Amino acid sequence: MRPYTVICIILVIFMFTVWAQEDRSTPKQQKWKNQQRRRRVPISSARRRQKLIQPSPIPVPTASFVPVYNGDDTIVHILQAVLGVSEQAPSYNILPGKKGHCMVNGIAMYDKAVWSPKPCVTCMCSNGNELCDETVCPLLTCLKTETSSGECCPVCSQTALNSISVDNVLELSGDSPEPIEPKDSVLMKSPHTQEEMDELLKKEEKNHKKERPKGKVLIKKKKKGKKMLQKDNTIKSETNEEEERSQEERRKAYEEEELRIEEEERRKREEEKKKKEEERRKKEEEDRREAEVNRLAMERKQREREILGLEEDEDDDDEEDDDHDYNLRGDVFRVPRRRVPGSRRPTDIHHPPLPPGCFISEITVSCSNAKLTGVPPISDPDVKSLDLLGNFITSIPKEAFNGMPNLERIDLSKNKLMSTGIDPLAFKPLKNLKRLYLDGNLLDQIPQELPSTLEELKLNENKLSSLEEDSLKDLKNLVTLELEGNQLSEANVSPLFFKPLQHVTYLRLARNKFRTIPQGLPASIEELHLENNQIEEISETSFNHTVNLHTVVLRYNQLEESRIPPLTWIFHKNLESIDLSYNKFYQVPSYLPKSLLHLVLVGNQIERIPGYVFAHLNPGLEYLYLSFNKLDDDGIDPTSFHGAHHSLREIFLDYNELTSVPGGLEDMRDLHILRLNNNKIKSVPLNCICSAEDEGDSNIEYLHLENNYINTREISPYAFSCIRSYSSIILKPQKVK
Repeated sequence: MRPYTVICIILVIFMFTVWAQEDRSTPKQQKWKNQQRRRRVPISSARRRQKLIQPSPIPVPTASFVPVYNGDDTIVHILQAVLGVSEQAPSYNILPGKKGHCMVNGIAMYDKAVWSPKPCVTCMCSNGNELCDETVCPLLTCLKTETSSGECCPVCSQTALNSISVDNVLELSGDSPEPIEPKDSVLMKSPHTQEEMDELLKKEEKNHKKERPKGKVLIKKKKKGKKMLQKDNTIKSETNEEEERSQEERRKAYEEEELRIEEEERRKREEEKKKKEEERRKKEEEDRREAEVNRLAMERKQREREILGLEEDEDDDDEEDDDHDYNLRGDVFRVPRRRVPGSRRPTDIHHPPLPPGCFISEITVSCSNAKLTGVPPISDPDVKSLDLLGNFITSIPKEAFNGMPNLERIDLSKNKLMSTGIDPLAFKPLKNLKRLYLDGNLLDQIPQELPSTLEELKLNENKLSSLEEDSLKDLKNLVTLELEGNQLSEANVSPLFFKPLQHVTYLRLARNKFRTIPQGLPASIEELHLENNQIEEISETSFNHTVNLHTVVLRYNQLEESRIPPLTWIFHKNLESIDLSYNKFYQVPSYLPKSLLHLVLVGNQIERIPGYVFAHLNPGLEYLYLSFNKLDDDGIDPTSFHGAHHSLREIFLDYNELTSVPGGLEDMRDLHILRLNNNKIKSVPLNCICSAEDEGDSNIEYLHLENNYINTREISPYAFSCIRSYSSIILKPQKVK
């Protein structure tokens, strides 16, 4: 009885131990099990492993999963650090753009602007949306390709073409390319003895048994040679001569075939060239026809306007023409006139001829890069846009635009204009002018007597060295003013310069020599760009009157937190975005605007985020970018993010000196992107990302922890249990200690 008693006692102890282990499961494990039940995941390890191996619903085509097996027979998937389709490279420029504009690398692209971000890709801004088109390369069937410098698409290399040519010859001759080697090649070695010739003929017969005899010229020649050799087998010298002749015929046949293939390729290239030329001619013809149709339509509209217009005597028309011609320049390209039946007024029958390099499209005349040295004399009242970009224009006379009185847009960028070459009354007669672009010239002052209808004025990349009180007088309708890349400073800009500007909302003064914020900023301004200056301090009264200001860009200056007074902008109600990247901050500045949503502090020397620095913000900070600083574990206080846990959506702490995951992140329920890559983090504790108390899923879409010192095999399988998809977690590669 004793053995049975001992066995029963052991079984009871074993069952009690198993029951105790199951009862001692942690709340986190219970939470994870409940989540798995809700997601209908079977409890068994084998079925769980099969479920986790399935692809994530969020596609990341270029990523790969690496399973890591833990001690409890579970799997943690790790996503390689790659840029997939669903993720873009980090962008610190989250400042809002003007309606209808596109923000590209910190530069505002206006509607219909076209640029090329990289070779073979062309982008256009359309109503605030960036539309890009990539050159589609044709499919190639060659084995080896090469891409020439300056070209987008690869082409077949010369070696590949030669290989294809040789294969074609062998196929026509009935020979297979595989068995041909230098030691056995008929074309490279000539037999000299009867035994060698017999052996060669036997090999050729074996190679040609599977080929069709039809159309095989070389096979017939080989059979003929074989019969001749068998017939004259007794005469060794004659056999050698016959074989040499046969060998020579083979060589000639190979050379002829190669020449034929080269000729065929050359003919195909010529045909393709002719086809492309024909297509180009057809396209040009279609363009000409379309231009002719547009011209006839404009003529018809003009005739209708003339027929429906006021009827006047012929003498009055002549007097009006005389008065009009008096105001035009003597070298103007005029429109020939004729009388339309049933009408009392003359009507245009043709567009005015244009200088070489110019063309007209509806209401736009374009003369870009036409090597012009002056404004072309054109007489067409229907023209509303004149493009003279990239010429050699040095002066603008008084009567330059008399033939185009209804102009609304003039682009004179990248010319050789000097202030002394522009007549003071050159732009004054244009009563409808709204946009004037003078970027990239040699102007040292703003042109005088600009029309009051002007809404957009660009004078970037000039030599402006002073802005006087009356430089922009009467420009009450101006909305956008750009003066980047000049020689402006607080010493040569009058405080009354901005006074006439009552509606300007967009002001760019980057790449100048300002040491402080310019005085007298207009009250209507909403967006201010002062990057790449020498600004060292901000006066307490700098933004007192700019109550509508919502964006300030001050990156690449010399600012420190001690040089920003507490009352500079703390009470602003509309200031939402501040970019202070690449300055001299050692900590996150205090007294930030109450309405702040976006804060960019990339590339400073920040070592500390003070406690409660975001506590006064309402409704709360959403985007915080602190990449490329000197933050360590001591620099982040438990109260550093106080007041922003409920609002933060993106936090960038990459490229710092953190050795552990900062505390408080598990309470940020609205967080979408968290970057902690390229630090010195060694481990990921159980509750640093997912809170044990919260059973809901996190909103995190991207969690970057790559390029740290984390041993991925030591990560708990419950560390990321709140994250919906494992593809959101990027853990590899890691640094080696």
